Amino acid sequence: MNQAPQPIGVFDSGVGGLSVLREIRALLPSEELLYVADSGHAPYGDKAVQQVQARAERIIGFFVAQQVRAVVVACNTVTGLSIQALRQQFPQLPLVAIEPAVKPAVAATRSGTVGVLATQNTVRSPGLARLIAAHAGPVRVLAQACPGWVEMVERGELDGAASKAAVAACLEPLLAQGADVLVLGCTHYPFLRPLIEQRAGPGVQVLDPAAAVARELQRRLPLQAAQNQTTQTAAAGSTRFWSSGDCAHASGLISRLWGEPVRAAALPV
Repeated sequence: MNQAPQPIGVFDSGVGGLSVLREIRALLPSEELLYVADSGHAPYGDKAVQQVQARAERIIGFFVAQQVRAVVVACNTVTGLSIQALRQQFPQLPLVAIEPAVKPAVAATRSGTVGVLATQNTVRSPGLARLIAAHAGPVRVLAQACPGWVEMVERGELDGAASKAAVAACLEPLLAQGADVLVLGCTHYPFLRPLIEQRAGPGVQVLDPAAAVARELQRRLPLQAAQNQTTQTAAAGSTRFWSSGDCAHASGLISRLWGEPVRAAALPV
């Protein structure tokens, strides 16, 4: 008898990584997925590097205990600050990490100016600096910190006057300098995409790297597992959720963003 496939772990500082999880679910419908929202410690964007890395290590350790065969780091801040250290600490485990879509943004710009919307930690991270140095060339890449955006999404404030004003305040400097491509450099930000696109206008392209992360995960999985996803008889995989924050709030917010009722369990201390 074939052994049941090991699950895949996905985590973020909160609910933002659901924007990546939904792309993984769409591409790999038969996989067993585990999601951790570290909402009790969100946001990561203003924390010390050591704190961010410690939280990532703890969550990956939880996934290892669940016998996952791969982990998706659905948090740009963790990638920018700590992914190299995490790969050294967990060499036996494939770690697929999200990063801002600087390369495709540079290829897409017509004005020669690209804006990256991110947390403060991602803006000043060595990871983003490496991306810009490797891919920007003659294109001007402007990194814009967006304080309060993660907290808005964690509270479920995806519309309304205050949210629109917060989005507009961060977009204005980029639009004023001619940015015609905006990169969503935080997994929470796709849930604010309607506000971003409304303020930016039809002449500005908005890029979300989530689908590319799902494709990279598929590439990293064993070939036979990836092939199983295309069979008509493959059963739909389950998705389980944990939160380090208030589980009642997390369950309600995840249900809203995920599009179906779910129950988030408490992440073990």
